[in-house]
Amino acid sequence: MRHSLHCNLRIPHYSTAMLFKFLIELSDIDRGIYTTLDFRVAQHPSEIAPYLLTRIIAYSLSYQEGIEFAAGGLSDPEAPALIVRNQHGTAELWIEVGNPSARKLHKATKTAKSVRVYTYKSPQVLLDDIKNNDVHRREEIEIFGVDLKFLNLLEKKLTKNNRWNFLHQDGHLDINTGAESFTTEVLRCRGV
Repeated sequence: MRHSLHCNLRIPHYSTAMLFKFLIELSDIDRGIYTTLDFRVAQHPSEIAPYLLTRIIAYSLSYQEGIEFAAGGLSDPEAPALIVRNQHGTAELWIEVGNPSARKLHKATKTAKSVRVYTYKSPQVLLDDIKNNDVHRREEIEIFGVDLKFLNLLEKKLTKNNRWNFLHQDGHLDINTGAESFTTEVLRCRGV
């Protein structure tokens, strides 16, 4: 089954955003999802490669019908990186990338049924921030840690057109770029 996502990106004419195409053969054994993802994603001029790659991983490992990249992207600091809405437009799943503030996570947990964070930074810093602040439903926030060294290696294989295979099983992620394979553990924890 092939799923296409065409984001309505509002990129100003003065932007130097780069557009990347991905065709990902996804085998997410942990969730029983086997599909082909076909989408384009724009890299904001201020977006570093690890953030972009973490967004791609978050999209793939959270894939479900209706998932989309936030229209405003990094230019809208109040919006999530990715979101899934139900047929009424209500947020079902709010996904952040990096280390969002406790204030933003508080807003996310009040807005959406589920909240996930994919971070390439220290998950402990994020957990401490959640613990030390009054974050609504903080124990329900799922946090996934992706190794920065893994992302730095993967960045070297990033091209305008990417045909990759993702295999996710027992918390391990294998990405084959066609020329090379990379493996990492995706750490998973919950807010305290």
